[in-house]
Amino acid sequence: MASTLRFNGRVVLVTGAGGVNDLGGDFTGVGKGSLAADKVVEEIRRKGGKAVANYDSVEEGEKIVKTALDAFGRIDIVINNAGILRDRSFSRISDEDWDKIQRVHLRGSFLVTRAAWDHMKKQKFGRIIMTSSASGIYGNFGQANYCAAKLGLLGLSNCLAVEGKKNNIHCNTIAPTAGSRMTQSILPEDLVEALKPDYVAPLVLWLCHESCEENGGLFEVGAGWIGKLRWERSLGALVRQRTQPMTPEAVKANWTKICDFDNATKPKSIQESIGSIVEALNKINSGGEVSANPTSRATSATTSEFAGAIGHKFPPLYSSYAELDTIMYALGVGASIKEPKDMKFIYEGSSDFSCLPTFGVILAQKSIMNGGLAEIPGLSINLAKILHGEQYLELYKPIPRAGKLRCETMVADILDKGSGLVILVDVYTYSGEELICYNQFSIFVVGSGGSGGKRTSDKAKAAVAIPNRPPDAVLTDTTSLNQAALYRLSGDWNPLHIDPNFASLAGFDKPILHGLCTFGFSARHVLQQFADNDVSRFKAIKVRFAKPVYPGQTLQTEMWKEGNRIHFQTKVQETGGIVISNAYVDLVPASAISAKTPSEGAGLQSTLVFEEIGRRLQGIGQEVVKKVHAVFEWHITKGENTAAKWTIDLKTGSGKVYQGPAKGSADVTITLSDEDFMEVVLGKLDPQKAVFSGRLKARGNILLSQKLQMILKDYAKL
Repeated sequence: MASTLRFNGRVVLVTGAGGVNDLGGDFTGVGKGSLAADKVVEEIRRKGGKAVANYDSVEEGEKIVKTALDAFGRIDIVINNAGILRDRSFSRISDEDWDKIQRVHLRGSFLVTRAAWDHMKKQKFGRIIMTSSASGIYGNFGQANYCAAKLGLLGLSNCLAVEGKKNNIHCNTIAPTAGSRMTQSILPEDLVEALKPDYVAPLVLWLCHESCEENGGLFEVGAGWIGKLRWERSLGALVRQRTQPMTPEAVKANWTKICDFDNATKPKSIQESIGSIVEALNKINSGGEVSANPTSRATSATTSEFAGAIGHKFPPLYSSYAELDTIMYALGVGASIKEPKDMKFIYEGSSDFSCLPTFGVILAQKSIMNGGLAEIPGLSINLAKILHGEQYLELYKPIPRAGKLRCETMVADILDKGSGLVILVDVYTYSGEELICYNQFSIFVVGSGGSGGKRTSDKAKAAVAIPNRPPDAVLTDTTSLNQAALYRLSGDWNPLHIDPNFASLAGFDKPILHGLCTFGFSARHVLQQFADNDVSRFKAIKVRFAKPVYPGQTLQTEMWKEGNRIHFQTKVQETGGIVISNAYVDLVPASAISAKTPSEGAGLQSTLVFEEIGRRLQGIGQEVVKKVHAVFEWHITKGENTAAKWTIDLKTGSGKVYQGPAKGSADVTITLSDEDFMEVVLGKLDPQKAVFSGRLKARGNILLSQKLQMILKDYAKL
């Protein structure tokens, strides 16, 4: 047999049902008496326990809790059980019927629990039970007031479960079917006996025991049967497209799919819920479909062993991004038109338009924020207790300006730091079969350590101390008051960075800046100072997050160059506090870049065409320059990447064609794939249609391109 559950020294407050606190009235809340509470107190004392009665209403929660504190000096467990009925059909419910039910059930539970809350926080222990009802969960005729209050208790319980967990305060909800003074007038006598409270109490006792880790649960119970309830959500359907409005007709057309519970998900937190919405937004932007949420899979039972967690693979995450996303990210980490060299990151028409290297963390972060952490076998992770400790990013090639990528994510290792666990999560990001970048997230789970596990791992990318000398370079940037609001548009929707109320609950005076936003600022400073913003030279970055930053503060990045490694730390200039420490960026030597760069345009069909145009211009160049008088820059792509750049100069001298970007400024910049270029040249693809379909992009004085088309037709005859 299992060992007996003991509650030695625990002080329990039970409201209603003839418990320690009972007003003693009838089931409608009318009347008052001491007999119900006195009877239970006498029974407890007779069996060797200690108890005192309280006859106050739950609307006087402070008085009830004070009775417990005066008698026993502490309060460990609160069971909110008091209730009344005022059943009426909806049209016949009076204001008094409505208000009385809310005051006793919902407000009464709130007042009693609030009075006990701070005492539980101080002692780092508390167990709270809310008593809901099947009527509140499913609805019932003639009980609109009662149903509303009972489901309100579930919402209250869910919130307290989140807020209380860091102080070892657990809150659960029961929905009992039991015989009581409330139900004796509506249930047959033999059914009241079969559903007696004796068959509910054991569940409550277990949920209130110090060894029970259940938190935020909802349980139906009665007649010796117990079942746990959870939310289920259909996979749903996208009913709008990026370029089209959302209409009620689209909702109607997708209604069957919206209500189809095949492949349903089981979200367990607001983070998972929001993560799915963010995924849907990404799908809308990329024109994709909603994919099955990993929370639809069952999780393993909590265990102290990590064997099942280490090596656990998250479901692959497929995502698309466009130039708009890379520009939004660059603006989010401080790129600005005030710095001319930043234009390559924020203007898609720039001849050398590039994606900032640290955009790689955005791609990888989606796979973690999509609910994967909650699905790690053998771990029960409270998402409210996780901190981003360190970050490593390594690039194997520059990130494409737009693309479709796949992230493969796995738990590399788990470390026990005593005060918490460190989960090392590796994310590999691919374009097709080509590895683009690798991330390692070091996620610290507060309060989950102390089991004696290993403290170090050879799989961890180590942070490195800065040199002991003055920095070689210092750059500063003042963040905007809107910096967090702007950065979150790249996909990190945590309300900690936008909602003052949420930030206050987390212990901050106001919303804080995303750590990865500060990370992006710092990396941009290093790239600007030591690589002239050449993204092909960015190899890797490692940082340790030390303190939060508030939007509006000035970031100061101090940098030390040692060979191809740039050590750095980042401070808040106004306070001097270090916010990123023990950090470095590894750069590829400039000589190595030039040595390994292949001949641009090699293997492209368009190369032959541009060379032929150059040859034919030699005899008619001056005549063409008079007619056109413009410089055209061509970006020829292959597999989403710019494979070659060509310039047709029909503005100076007798005109010329050369490989590379325009030596001055181009009047028109045209981007299209090598294949589409050939289709246009051969007359198989109409340029105007190519523009409307997105296959050809033109920037600058687009009308000039019509002259180019005329010239090619009249003179090139290709």
